[in-house]
Amino acid sequence: MASLLHTMVRITDPAKSRAFYEALGFRFNRDMDIVRNGELEATNYFFSIGDQENVLELTFNHDGRTYELGDGYGHVAIGVDDLDATLAALSENGIEPERPPYQVREGGSRICFVRDPDSYRVELIELSG
Repeated sequence: MASLLHTMVRITDPAKSRAFYEALGFRFNRDMDIVRNGELEATNYFFSIGDQENVLELTFNHDGRTYELGDGYGHVAIGVDDLDATLAALSENGIEPERPPYQVREGGSRICFVRDPDSYRVELIELSG
């Protein structure tokens, strides 16, 4: 039997990324430094959501490198109880949706997308829909 343990994305500003993911409802659990040959190479930040522990790993490399998103990455999806309330709370933190909420099909869940500080897309799916 297999199980999904976590998703990892590389970040460029730990404080901004932490604030973004906490605004989405993630809980910061711990960080872990990666040291190679006596030098701090990277720091991993682990986040939980709901009853799922350490499902998101944000990795900050201390050498100052930047990243290209590429065209293969799509998005991470997060279920929310109330999309309008979630968007209002995110707006208070300066996070705006790409476009207003919509339904992909009639009777389907309302969704919308936001971007984290490194431009990773995050899909918000209203669970009550």
